[in-house]
Amino acid sequence: MNALEVGAIVVGGGIAGLAAALELQGSVTEVYLIDASDRPGGVMRTDHVSGYVVERGPNTMQLRGPSRAFLASLGQDANLLAAAPASRRRFLFREGGLQEVPLSPLGLLRSPLLSRAGKLRLLAEPFVRRGDPSGETVAEFSARRLGKEVLEALIGPFLTGIYAGDERELGVEAVFGALAEHERRYGSIALGLLRSAFGRGGSTGVRGTFSAANGLGPFARRLAEQLIEPPALESEVLSVHRDQGHWVLRIVGPGGGRAIKSRRLVLATPAREAARLLEGVCQPASERLAEIRYAPIVSVALGTKPQDVSRPIEGFGFLVPREAGLDLLGCLFMSQLFPRRAPQGSELLQCMLGGVRWPEAVDLPDDLLTSRIRRDLDRALGLRGDPQILSVARWPRAVPQPDRHHVERVARIRESIAALSGLALAGSYLDGVGISDALASGLRAGREAHESARAP
Repeated sequence: MNALEVGAIVVGGGIAGLAAALELQGSVTEVYLIDASDRPGGVMRTDHVSGYVVERGPNTMQLRGPSRAFLASLGQDANLLAAAPASRRRFLFREGGLQEVPLSPLGLLRSPLLSRAGKLRLLAEPFVRRGDPSGETVAEFSARRLGKEVLEALIGPFLTGIYAGDERELGVEAVFGALAEHERRYGSIALGLLRSAFGRGGSTGVRGTFSAANGLGPFARRLAEQLIEPPALESEVLSVHRDQGHWVLRIVGPGGGRAIKSRRLVLATPAREAARLLEGVCQPASERLAEIRYAPIVSVALGTKPQDVSRPIEGFGFLVPREAGLDLLGCLFMSQLFPRRAPQGSELLQCMLGGVRWPEAVDLPDDLLTSRIRRDLDRALGLRGDPQILSVARWPRAVPQPDRHHVERVARIRESIAALSGLALAGSYLDGVGISDALASGLRAGREAHESARAP
């Protein structure tokens, strides 16, 4: 089968793949983007149900400088929607109801979330002997520097919201790399934060919580529309091999089987798929990619009326500590964050279950899941009415779980593929699980693939 040659190939149409393709588009004549889904965006998928705007995957994104600058260069920053100021109010479930999480050091010292002993232990952090965070888990690092109470009351629930993971397994260098570096350089997290605050130069870009007017799925499709060549959707890559300096891919899709080749290849897929594609090309990288674990998530959207709960629905939402005894990982108050997410007089609640805490949830039937959600919402919000079930989305491999060896593992993967000219990896499993992190990884991969292919 003769292979069609193109300027670059990107496998994976999520935010990382879109970013890589758009980055490469500025340097080569034809970028061929392949994705198995029926639409671009990967896990960024949005449904419009009965007047509600429902996210099936990620609900919000935190935009850092490079990602915001990239979107601005495409004229897409105008489509961003900043969360309402009230979103700064965030809550934890504690027995008896929701407790607001303070966002300032003074507020934390006044908060009932920590006991007097816990607060004193936190204040003692600058006087804790310097240690070596290399290879530590978040739990080991946090308990050593901040105390066990801060770990259980604040850090554990925070990581539940981002990773749906277990602080006893997540690696601190992957999850809180800056804090680990503060200890190495200054001997203290607090001193490192102070030095960073006073030493910070100009602005690195607007930060905050964002979405888009019609949801993240349509936003991803607008990015895909910036591609000169439309993505090849509903297409599967059967194999990858090298041939005289080219990457040759066998593909099957709506038009049948075909082969394409290029000197530049970005794999912007989940780690397991990247491992499969590299198995016959770079075994060491393939084996390490296969080691990366993911946590499952079930995302359930419900519509309710403010009068059907005894506690006001306000702020960002709430997270649930492991010890609280709820099945919920957390619940976001989406109609409080962004306008027109729910019909007038209604509220949109986005509930998350599963994670490493309850992986079996992804396989349970809808009626059992929703009954458990109703029970937990009754405990947290005083739910009196019967909410409308809008969507149940299951993601068996939703969030990468970077363990204590993750930073070293990623470094070894990159070392393994360095000798393979034109090849780069992108995705949320590399340097951060957020949309902004995945986008940045795509930009980096696009540049690396192009520069590597040009090297003598």
